Amino acid sequence: MANSTEPQKPQNTKKNTKKGATLDTFYGAKIQNTEQIEDNIKENAPKPSKGNGNSPQTYEEFESEMTKKMEAFWEEKLEIMQKKFTHLQNRYDETEKENQALKARIRQLEDNDRVKEQELIKQSQNTKKLEENIKYLTDKVIDLENRGRRDNLRIIGLPEKPEINTKLDMVIQDIIKENCPEILEQGGNTATDRAHRTPSTLNPQKTTPRNVIAKFQSYQTKEKILQEARKRQFRYKGMPIRVTQELASSTLNDRKAWNMIFRKARELGLQPRISYPAKLTIYFQGKVWAFNKIEDF
Repeated sequence: MANSTEPQKPQNTKKNTKKGATLDTFYGAKIQNTEQIEDNIKENAPKPSKGNGNSPQTYEEFESEMTKKMEAFWEEKLEIMQKKFTHLQNRYDETEKENQALKARIRQLEDNDRVKEQELIKQSQNTKKLEENIKYLTDKVIDLENRGRRDNLRIIGLPEKPEINTKLDMVIQDIIKENCPEILEQGGNTATDRAHRTPSTLNPQKTTPRNVIAKFQSYQTKEKILQEARKRQFRYKGMPIRVTQELASSTLNDRKAWNMIFRKARELGLQPRISYPAKLTIYFQGKVWAFNKIEDF
């Protein structure tokens, strides 16, 4: 029958190959371009049949099916986004807690640093006080040691011989008779309490004789001998010797530091003198100048 209407076949979706036109590309597409996806769905949707109604799928059914799939698709996407958002929120909360803990730790460290800095300042002040006390006590001990030696004389250059070492007291009396007999003539007390070599043991590697320390019973006699020794060269049986004040080793080292300057000042006629404990005095331009340290000079 020529006039009978044949059932209309659904359009072939393969002919329309626009982006996102098929269902497969629709389900796998990104969330962007949703308007283009919906337009493609409408274009590819089956048209309603004018025949006997035996078409495989009507437009309403297709639209309903697509709506359900769209709803399922967006529900799935929404659930994924909610999970990601929850994860990010949890991560943010953890990061915030860690940040707060770090801030508290930093404040604690800053407080500890301030406390340590204050303690360091106190320790520095205490150390400075201790150093001052140590210097004061050291100077005090040296002064007491020097005062304990105020009756002593040091004899330098006395030959190292057995006949001299066994009779040091008699040798000292011979030195006084040879160099300052006027002290004996004035009836001065030249007796000594003791005399000994220093150090007590002989070092065979040293070629110079050990010094002799003599402790006099009379301080006035010791001072007279010392004054005579400053005026001229003392001798023992023709051999030159030196007689000086016996002092602590630290004071002697301080005096030795002036030796070069002392000799130069004597050459220039400045009348140098080493005063107790280790102070240099010179006569210059009609004035007496005193220096406690080489740096000051």
